Amino acid sequence: MQAHIKIQSILDQLNTVIVGKTDSVRDCVACLLAGGHLLIEDVPGVGKTTLAHALAHTFGLRFSRVQFTADLMPSDLVGVSVYERGKESFVFHPGPVFAQVLLADEINRASPKTQSALLEAMEEKQVSVEGETRALPEPFFVIATQNPHDQLGTYALPESQLDRFLMRISLGYPDRAAERQLLAGEDRREMALTLQPLLTAAELAALQHSVTEVHASAALLDYVQDLIAATRSGRWFLQGLSPRAGIALVRAAKAQALISGRDYVAPDDVQAIIAQTVAHRLVPVGDAGRGAVEQVRAMVASIQLT
Repeated sequence: MQAHIKIQSILDQLNTVIVGKTDSVRDCVACLLAGGHLLIEDVPGVGKTTLAHALAHTFGLRFSRVQFTADLMPSDLVGVSVYERGKESFVFHPGPVFAQVLLADEINRASPKTQSALLEAMEEKQVSVEGETRALPEPFFVIATQNPHDQLGTYALPESQLDRFLMRISLGYPDRAAERQLLAGEDRREMALTLQPLLTAAELAALQHSVTEVHASAALLDYVQDLIAATRSGRWFLQGLSPRAGIALVRAAKAQALISGRDYVAPDDVQAIIAQTVAHRLVPVGDAGRGAVEQVRAMVASIQLT
């Protein structure tokens, strides 16, 4: 399959920069092929921003980076109209959101007001500025990084915004062999900036269309509905998944199947992607003693395939 060969070349290039994190890199590629926004959450210094740069360069997309800070204003993100005396009129100066990839670095260091400015952009692929609606480029992705909530100077993302991210992943610390390679090798951030684009806009659109054509059987959809129903049972989580989250799960599983070179979704695809796709949308019951990711995995293990 031509798509599988192209995707494998993308994975191989990304893995030359992000060493020892093949599963995380695969998840990121699945997220972008599924047309979703990506949230990378982890402690500082483990390669979140480097991964975002590498993804944008490899996918051949025009991108801009915004360092989110406590004093960042919504107009700093979407743009502002400025009166120009020579033209005797207001001229709109677009903000960094007008890019194919917006790298929102440390998104949870900005105030909730600024975070909320991204909502319309992420959901509708447009922004409203001073009463006028302006379309964003195609494609449009947000790759956001955030630090753990217990770190100083962070604001928890509102649930409505978390729900706009198709996936949330965590890189974690590298193993000993990967860390030795990082210590002995060249700067990974510089390597990411020199990566060659492997896709054109048309090729990316074709791959995203291929994701939608991956077949999900009735039995597979029954399994997904069993998982969704389990999240709503009250045993595992305070509130269950919405229909939108269920659609996101199927879309992500289709992308996983395409990466594996198949034109149909298998239960393994759902199981491989479910924690990254739904855990950030769920709150475990108080006596669970687990985080959301661990709780999702325990729930999946309790459900028998029929």
